[in-house]
This record gives sequence, C-alpha cells and structure tokens, in this order.
Amino acid sequence: MDLGIKGRKAIVCAASKGLGKGCATALAREGVDVTICARGADALGATAKELGAIGVKVTPVVADVTTEEGRKALLAACPDPDILINNAGGPPPGDFKDFGLDDWRRAVEGNMLAPIALIRATVYGMMDRGFGRIVNITSASIKNPIASLELSNGARLGLTGAVAVLARKAAKSNVTINGILPGPFDTDRLRGTAQKMAAARNVSVTVIDDERKAAIPAKRFGTTEEFGAVVAFLCSVHAGYITGQNLLIDGGGYPGPL
Repeated sequence: MDLGIKGRKAIVCAASKGLGKGCATALAREGVDVTICARGADALGATAKELGAIGVKVTPVVADVTTEEGRKALLAACPDPDILINNAGGPPPGDFKDFGLDDWRRAVEGNMLAPIALIRATVYGMMDRGFGRIVNITSASIKNPIASLELSNGARLGLTGAVAVLARKAAKSNVTINGILPGPFDTDRLRGTAQKMAAARNVSVTVIDDERKAAIPAKRFGTTEEFGAVVAFLCSVHAGYITGQNLLIDGGGYPGPL
C-alpha cells in the first residue's frame, strides 16, 4: 500500500534507538524526510547514516526534547513538519510514598509538558496547510495503570487528556492527533528492566523473559519494525478519519473489553 506521504517532513523524537527508531525507519521507507533527535550523538549519528541509505533527507539533532533548549533546536531544524512523533523515555519506577514533588514535576515536564509544547508549536501550521499527523507514544498504562510506574501513569494520562479536545478541533483541517500505547517491546529499556529483575531474584534474564512472554497472549515481545509500521499507517493519507484515539499495541495483554 502506498501511504501517500512521500516527500512529507517528519520530526521523530528519541529516534536513535528503540520505538523511535522504528518509527523513523518506517517513515523513511515511505519517502518521508526525517528530522531525528536524541541525547546521544554517537547512536544518533549511526541511525542517521542508516536512514540516509534509504534515500531520504535525514537531519540529526542532538537534543533533549524535555528541555526548552532542546525543543528550540529541534524546531529550528524542522520548523514546519507535516508529521510529529512525540516520544521520550519514561520516569523511573518506585513506590508512591517515596516520590517527592520534584519527582512529579520532572515526570510531568518530560512526559506531558514537552510533547504539549511541540504540539503547540506545530499543530496550527499543520492546520493552515491542510495536512498534519501527530502521534504521541505513551504507554499501555493509559488503559491499565502499572504498579510502581505511578509517575509515568500520571504524566501520560495528563497528556492524553490535554490533547483530546484539540484532536477534535484539528480534524476538520485534515490534522489528526492519536496516541500509541505500547506494551512490552524488544528494546534496550525492556532488556535493562529484565536485567535488574534477574539480578534482584538471582535468576537468569532468560527466566525473566520467559515469564513475561508467558503473560502475553501473543507469547512474544513486539518488534520495533511492527511498531513503526503501525505509526506510519496512522501518519498516512488513509488514516485521516482516525483521530483522538489511543491504540494499544500489546500482543493482547490488556485484560479489558475490546
């Protein structure tokens, strides 16, 4: 299927690895010029080289999008994107009783206010031009809050609520805003978490992985390639009637009704 977005311009946040890289790769394969950012210059440069080999324009920006300075640098590199993929690492796990107000402020700044700032800076230009696709990568916790991830649960739910009305307002201008809610995907973050769990229990990482896969109806972790493909479709000309939605990609793990 031709997604109809060849020649469009996209900003993809946190795109040097993992889910962000999966999104940038899928868009590049559709002929989209991508501006990608991450905090680590080496990994970002390597990803930019890979994407450039696909044959599109790739602009890497070393930046932390959770800071105002980082967002300014990103928008200076691509001031009028047609596509915006909001993505950032989540706050650390812990116990509610141990979280101070500064912990909550950092979580909200990184996972709620930063994407809102990028949306605010880009959505009205998209509306004026008559095309735009915004995808917020959040978490399966939007539908099913995750124990010990209260900081992430709260900030990501805040973002979801904050853009719900805007998504409906922008729809008449062919601009959509949707959330993607990933479950367990085979990324560095998942592998790092498995290592910590294995060390705490004095078992192998394989034991942890097997237990986690057993709890997923699909009996496996998701891949960054299939994640990117879903996001690319939401950014396509074929998805203009999908807005204000929060799509779970979790291998069937959500226990609630369809």
